[in-house]
Amino acid sequence: MYSIFKKEITLFFSSLIAYISIGVFLVITSIFLWVLPDNILHDGYATLDRLFSIGPIVFLFLIPAITMRSFAEEQNTGTIEILSTKPVTDFQIILGKYFAGLVLVIFSLLPTLLYYYTINALAVPAGNVDHGATIGSYIGLLFVGGAYLAIGIFASSITDNQIVAFIIGLILCVFFFILLDFFAEMSIFSSVEWLFAMFSIQAHYLSISRGIVDTRDVVYFLSFITVFLFLTRTIIQRRRW
Repeated sequence: MYSIFKKEITLFFSSLIAYISIGVFLVITSIFLWVLPDNILHDGYATLDRLFSIGPIVFLFLIPAITMRSFAEEQNTGTIEILSTKPVTDFQIILGKYFAGLVLVIFSLLPTLLYYYTINALAVPAGNVDHGATIGSYIGLLFVGGAYLAIGIFASSITDNQIVAFIIGLILCVFFFILLDFFAEMSIFSSVEWLFAMFSIQAHYLSISRGIVDTRDVVYFLSFITVFLFLTRTIIQRRRW
């Protein structure tokens, strides 16, 4: 698994993929936090709520773009067959690619700690920030990124076309983060609202963002990621036959 992980990390950082991804995330979040009207400086509140509101939306487009080549390119060029002859299991290949993507997500979030430091310094009095909610939101955002990665890798495994993989990944991310919450708010589904909330990424993300990391939310994200990674393994095995 480590060899796959190392290969993917090297590929990310030896090309423009990593730098563009991190740069796009930071530019967009910075614009919403510091540049647009009603930015943080005008709000009068020492909070990073804007970052944690726009972050999942940016990841919604960015992560499927990162993962679209994961298996689609391997299948299109035929290198998946060479990869399968190496002394690694299918699941180790998947995990290697997944953790490489997760490192990229972490690298995207690390520079935003500067926002946290700035808000902490600007607060009156200094340090008057809801640290619990902020830390919880960072954990939640990392889980959201991990869930999107699992979806994106799955989408990449079912096609050899990177654009199709991006579109499928984007649609699935939108469904689990936005549409399930939208359906839950419709009166026609009021009797099964709890069911939509149970599977909604956004509902569990908002729960963690309150500053209390509930075991149920952690189990949800870990289960969600595991299911999509196992689905990816199933698809790869079937395509091989």
